Amino acid sequence: MIDNSWYIRPKGLRERHAAGGVVVRRDGNQALLALARERGHTDYVLPKGHVEAGEEIEYAARREIEEEVGISKLQFIEKLGIKERLDFHKTEWKITHYFLYLTEQIDAVPTDTTHHESMSWVPLDPLPTFFWPEQHALIKENAYQIWEAVDRKE
Repeated sequence: MIDNSWYIRPKGLRERHAAGGVVVRRDGNQALLALARERGHTDYVLPKGHVEAGEEIEYAARREIEEEVGISKLQFIEKLGIKERLDFHKTEWKITHYFLYLTEQIDAVPTDTTHHESMSWVPLDPLPTFFWPEQHALIKENAYQIWEAVDRKE
């Protein structure tokens, strides 16, 4: 279970940067988010992953989105923020940079099927259950910007 202990940084723990995004598209009067499901879990996650050595953070976000939810046609809107926590094994401090993207791509399949078994388009409102609480919070904190981006696309 993910509790507050995941968000307290232990002294001396190595940090690692990650990048990912909130990918959204319009469907009628709904805003739909592209979310992934990791193998063995039923809750959703935002697509994100490690920034490789020498890789630009925003490029890493695009790469991870394509790997985890299969979406490559992305229109960059803005940086949404940074969230920090322990990684899944509690061996590194993960600093994740999140970006907002629009897409018109509907059909998508994860290319990294080792870790991600599926992607789904889910409504922005109401939000489903997320594995990582900070991802749910990120979307709630930025709901206005997300809707604004979708409405501009109309």
